[in-house]
This record gives sequence, structure tokens and C-alpha cells, in this order.
Amino acid sequence: MNKNLLFFSLTIIVSFGMYTCGTPVKDSLHIPNPDQIDSVLNSYVDGNFFPFVYARVEDLEGNLLYEHSAINQELLPNSTINGDSWMRIWSMSKIVTISLALDLVEDGLIKLSDPVAKYIPEFENLEVAVTKDGKSLTNLDWEARAETCPIKLVPNDSVMTILHLIDHKAGFYYATTGFECIDSLIATQNLPKAENAQDLINRFANLPLIDHSGNTHYYGTNTTVLGLVLERATNNSLKQLVEERISKALNINGLQYGLPNGVQLLPRFTGRDSILRQAERGELDIFGPDVPDYDPLHTLYLGGEGMLGTADAYADFIRMLLNHGTLNGNRFLEESTVKDIYAPHTQLDSPYGYNGYNLWVSGDSMRIKEQGEAGLWIGGGYECTHFWADTKRKFVGIVMSQNNEVRAPGYDLNDAFRGALYKQIWKSEGKN
Repeated sequence: MNKNLLFFSLTIIVSFGMYTCGTPVKDSLHIPNPDQIDSVLNSYVDGNFFPFVYARVEDLEGNLLYEHSAINQELLPNSTINGDSWMRIWSMSKIVTISLALDLVEDGLIKLSDPVAKYIPEFENLEVAVTKDGKSLTNLDWEARAETCPIKLVPNDSVMTILHLIDHKAGFYYATTGFECIDSLIATQNLPKAENAQDLINRFANLPLIDHSGNTHYYGTNTTVLGLVLERATNNSLKQLVEERISKALNINGLQYGLPNGVQLLPRFTGRDSILRQAERGELDIFGPDVPDYDPLHTLYLGGEGMLGTADAYADFIRMLLNHGTLNGNRFLEESTVKDIYAPHTQLDSPYGYNGYNLWVSGDSMRIKEQGEAGLWIGGGYECTHFWADTKRKFVGIVMSQNNEVRAPGYDLNDAFRGALYKQIWKSEGKN
């Protein structure tokens, strides 16, 4: 897998497109020429980078400020894609699982300092993979990783906590580390094919960590393990917890585990051959050969990757965070807890911003590059789903597609969309 794509996912044709018009906006966020933004989105479909692009902007109250859908009708004939279309949201699941964990912390059911082994004793003796001379794998550059195998295993020298899972410091990872002997191990375990939570725990227990817990931020399946902790702590499935504590409590319809009745998901696409086409088995290789199946009868819920959602519903969830933990008059998280989510936690030395609890907060470079501003909350998923929240103007932006690997310069979609939007905002505010 192209490693830039994994970053695009945090941190992402001949002209056959069919386009809908940009929706007029309220006076609270004036966009004088939405057609110009439409054209930016259209170009990424016309240029054979994405099978479709759906974008949506909502204010804090959920009023629709902008909407546009660009669809390649050759790849998706007779398709309509809008805010109610179901998407595989992948890592956009993570902030939902983390918020759910913090809700349980508020209720006193778990503590951030709790050892993971308190709930999953099967992880008590997990080992850590290191180089033959005992050095950390995470300090090696990509070129060195190709020649590092074989590795050796040593005991984990610290206690893994729930906070480590939230901060991606527990030591879990994806099958994209660059170490062939590590990637092949996780591919062999084929995590999405686990029968249920217990089977998944057993498969994780067969894998070494990539670093000692608490040592290094390393993006991976840490939030998936967090979901397993929540299930063990409450004796409820992650699906039940999301339904009861988020969907029903906040009246969010369109965010769940398992495929809804009568819904057929959009195909998986890839551009790994520089030709946009439907992906074959194994080409979405983040776990190895297979990906989540979303079968409602499959009682496995991957808290870091496995949710399905609509753009409308996901915007509702982010609006809850933007409104300090409340939605539709119902409180889900305390304001102090939301502040913890966007407070600086990891990657503090980055020139581009910092990471909260798996929520990227942009720095000044975004304004310099005319792609947005400092202080935006940003996240995304493996098949090119993306969101951001503007804490100053109080609105949420969502971009949805389904493509796991995009050739250059298609990776620029989210920055280009944000940039086009903010240039109009700045102009209307007299800042250009």
C-alpha cells in the first residue's frame, strides 16, 4: 500500500460525471460563488482520481450550508449519492469509539489509567518485536525496514493502559509497517475474519507489539483493542453501546455497525495501477488479505475501522463535539472531556499541528498554504472519507468517497476543497 495514502486517511476518467448544483448558504457563512467550489470537486472525478466525491458543510445547528455530488456515471451508472448514502468510514470510527470510552470514564465504569490486562488478561504477556540487536523498530526509516528481518521478541517493559490505546501508544499497528516479517504476521492472523470478539482477542494475542507500551505514537489497531476493552468492561457489544449511548441518546440516524436492511454498499475502488477500477481481494491491504464484511450477523465490531455511516449522520456526531458535548439539547460528554479530546497529546513536534485524542488540530501552515486555518479539527478514513470542524465559525465539513489508493495529485482533494471554500470565506470577511 502507498504509505502516503495511510497518512491521507488520518491525518484519503474520461469526463462522464453527473453533478448536482451547490446549495445556497446562510448569511452566517457566506460563499458568494459555490459553483467555483463545485468545479474543484468535479475536477477530481473528471480526472479519474475518484469514482465520486460527495461534500457537505453544516453549521452548528445542522443547517445545510453547502452540498455537492460529483459522480462518474461510467463507473457508477444510474447512481445517486447524497448525505444519506451509506459509506465505509474506516478510521473515522476511531473518534466515535474514543468518545464512547470517555463517556464510560465519566460514568465511572473505566479509568484512563486502567491496565488493558484488567479487562483483557489474554494480553498480560504480549511481547515486543525489536531488531536483532535489541533496538526499537519504530525509530528506523522506511529504507532500513526492508532489511531488518528477522526480528527478535522481548517482554513488554511497561503496563499498557487504556490511555495508551487512545493515544496510539499501546504498540498495535496495521499490516503496513514496512517490516515484511511483521506485516506477514498480521496478514496471517487476518483480523477482520475473526468470528467474534474472543476470536479477535486470541488472534491479537498471537502478534507482537511494535514498541513498548507508552513509548511511541504508532498509528494502528489500538482503537480496535479499545473497543474490545469497552465490551469487556460493560458486558455489551460495541454495536449495542453505540446504539444506546450515541444513536438513540442523541437521535443520530446513520451511524452504526452492520449493514442496514435493504442497503447495498458502493463498490470498493482502487487507483493503484494509475487506472481507477474496482479493487480485488487483497488490494485493500491494511489488515492483509481481507477487510471488514459489515454482515449484520457477523458479531465482530472493529472499533477503529468497522463502522458504517452517512455524511449527514457523521456531521451530526462532529457537531456534538463542536458544541462542547451536546446535540439536539442532549448532553453526551462534559465540556471538560471534549477539551481533553482536542488538547495537545501526541506529535507535539510536528510543524503542521498536533494530535489530540486521534483528532488532528491544524497549525499555521494550513493558512500559509491557503488550505484552511490553524485550529481546525481534522480526521479521515482509509477509503477517502474526511471531516473537519471550524471551531471559530462553528461549522463542519464532510468529504466522502470510496477509493483506497489515489494517484498523485488526487491526494490533494481535501486540501483543495477546503482551500476553495476558505478563499471565499476570507473574501467575504474582507481578509483576502
